[in-house]
Amino acid sequence: MRVLIVEDNRDLGRNLQRGLREHGFAVDLATDGAAGLQIAVAGAYDIMVLDRMLPGRDGLELLKQLRREGVHAPVIFLTARGAVDERIAGLEAGADDYLVKPFSFAELLARMRVVLRRGQEARPAVLQVADLSLDPVTQIVERGGVRVDLTAKQFVLLHYLMRHAGQVVSRGMLLEHVWNFEFDGLSNVVDVHINRLRNKLDRGFDHPLIHTLRGVGYVLRDG
Repeated sequence: MRVLIVEDNRDLGRNLQRGLREHGFAVDLATDGAAGLQIAVAGAYDIMVLDRMLPGRDGLELLKQLRREGVHAPVIFLTARGAVDERIAGLEAGADDYLVKPFSFAELLARMRVVLRRGQEARPAVLQVADLSLDPVTQIVERGGVRVDLTAKQFVLLHYLMRHAGQVVSRGMLLEHVWNFEFDGLSNVVDVHINRLRNKLDRGFDHPLIHTLRGVGYVLRDG
């Protein structure tokens, strides 16, 4: 299970990261809202733990933006604010649970397991474009019923393209959301990864799915 923690208290964040890793989770840590947004959009996380008060981007606004970006991983809010209206605001923004500081690690772990079990019952839909399918939960990709083995970066890249199927995405957008840095106009990292992904997905098929629009970007579509 992959977990993203967004917590500006570095000591708390590292303690949570260490504790969750000891319980078998793969854990990434961001210490501000802007970094949290980039990492969350680029990655495929099973659950996220977000601090309510963050520098750079408020946790509530971060969650709203993630939902607009199509990130539907369950979220547990951590907050020093225990007022009822604060909890309601978080839940209405799309949070799955709310934990008020100070809290015990055992309680957080228990709440995470409950939210994850609940999420398995309402798992995100498998993405489908023509005969290409991507399961965000199992991370299985198939085309024409045949499994396609992708690297972690290729999976994230394809996931982003499929979430924006039929839309043109620029190299800058891919660098920002998949590689987490701004487009400098010189790097060919996107072209290299797109070509490798295209070779795995389109080779042997009459109809390519990944199309290049010169000077503009890429689009994943049927025909």
